[in-house]
Amino acid sequence: MKQPLLVDAYGRPLERSTLTEEVMAATLGGVRSPISGYPGDGLNPMRLASILREADRGDPVRYMELAETTEERDLHYVGVLGTRRRSVAQLPFTVDPGDDSAEAERHAQHLRDWLKRDELQTDLFDVLDCIGKGYSGTEIMWDTSQGDWMPARLERRDPRWFRFADHDLTTPMRLNENGQKVPLEGGKFIWAQIAAKSGLPLRSGLARIVAWAWMFKAFTQRDWAIFTQTYGQPVRVGKWGTGASEADKATLFRAVANIAGDMAAVIPNTMQIEFIESGNVGSASNNYKDRSDWLDMQVSKAVLGQTATTDAVTGGLGSGKEHRQVQEDIERSDAAALAGILNRDLVRPFVQLNFGPQKVYPRIKIARPDEEDLKAFADAIVPFVDRGFPLSWATINTKFGLSEPKAGEATLRARSGGNPGQSEPSAPDDAGKTVDTVRNPEIKRDPGVFKRGKHLPGNTAAERALQASGGNFPGGDPVADLTRRMEELAAPEMERLLGQIEGMVAVAISLEELREMLLAAFPDIDSAGLARAMAMGLLASGLGGRAMVAEED
Repeated sequence: MKQPLLVDAYGRPLERSTLTEEVMAATLGGVRSPISGYPGDGLNPMRLASILREADRGDPVRYMELAETTEERDLHYVGVLGTRRRSVAQLPFTVDPGDDSAEAERHAQHLRDWLKRDELQTDLFDVLDCIGKGYSGTEIMWDTSQGDWMPARLERRDPRWFRFADHDLTTPMRLNENGQKVPLEGGKFIWAQIAAKSGLPLRSGLARIVAWAWMFKAFTQRDWAIFTQTYGQPVRVGKWGTGASEADKATLFRAVANIAGDMAAVIPNTMQIEFIESGNVGSASNNYKDRSDWLDMQVSKAVLGQTATTDAVTGGLGSGKEHRQVQEDIERSDAAALAGILNRDLVRPFVQLNFGPQKVYPRIKIARPDEEDLKAFADAIVPFVDRGFPLSWATINTKFGLSEPKAGEATLRARSGGNPGQSEPSAPDDAGKTVDTVRNPEIKRDPGVFKRGKHLPGNTAAERALQASGGNFPGGDPVADLTRRMEELAAPEMERLLGQIEGMVAVAISLEELREMLLAAFPDIDSAGLARAMAMGLLASGLGGRAMVAEED
């Protein structure tokens, strides 16, 4: 039976016979040599311009070698670039099926199983080398030993081994064993481009932008080292006396020349050595440091879009948060671009080789989970629950990451007669059932209050008056129970009022704005519940006082 024609996203056929072969391995002494040159040695503006022009004409070798050298020698650049690449490489993956059918879900699950591989984060870090160099090529090593077509390895290929079509300098090609440019095989490569700027691939990488800053910083660091070596130690001046011979002068010179390293010298007592300190060494040295730091800040802006997370420099109150948001914007953009690359060059051939051509394919999504304000969610659903809105416990457990209680396990339960949303701990009894730890006097009882050395007797007129006012104090201490009852009634109302104020504090950017928000919202703040709780407490305390006086009389 003739197999269906499989093509990648560019229409290139997937040749099963060649997909399992390694087509771009390194060849020592051949055109794909792993040995690199070092065009960064002795770099100056003329040489740098020449290297960049070569890349513009389609020859990337020296430019890619320079990009590699820059990462190796500039600690700041490799740090911020590594931060950007790793922040995306470690983000969680999700796979959405192409549609709602069971077959589409089977394709998606097959892909999810492969994505669990331990090497995935390292592989993606290599794919994201395109952020610095403008492009990256990764060869997919397909394996069929287990029956299915599975990417056994993702091999990073040296960017020097790729070329671009002469007619557009955009279409990627590779060098074969004879040094000729040939098109990339369909389904064989993950070709990644995440441009720092629009333009040709060889002109869109961060390495091209950073090359100038790195070169100027290298000049500054060289001058700084010379300055430190020259003026970091005091100037030594030797003086000889009248009638000193040439041999005496030579002895003095050797002493002056060597005293900095050996810190020891022997000279006749007729000679002198003076040490002259330079008074402006510190301020002059700061010029080199300031220039190096400034260049590093420009690199941070180019790579991460901001400086606060790398250079400890902020522009004002709250700017650190804003800078972090800029970095997160770049992260989301890189993650979306990487997901699109994988969906195009990996997912499509992966599904085709195992299940044949499809109308729709699973889609990888790479994103940081959104942080949800669970307190705001809880506050929002309480009014709905109070009004009888049915809400599944499974929904709450999933939202808060909770688990179902096991049989006999201590749980939290609502207070008897309390307001909705309030809860308190309960403990298992002998039968494994929960017992109310507040209402059961055998488990919890407030300490007694004594008056004139006598505990108030149970079932007194005071207790009956307090019970009539809404309390529930069987055999307990009415004053302590009254205090607790007031807390039960007033606490949620106070929390609700404070929650509104906390919300204003969270969004206000100044004390003046917070004051205006409070003044504007004050007429609409509902304090009726708190007023009712206070009125009930005052009524209960008045009745209780009257009853205790009557009891004593």
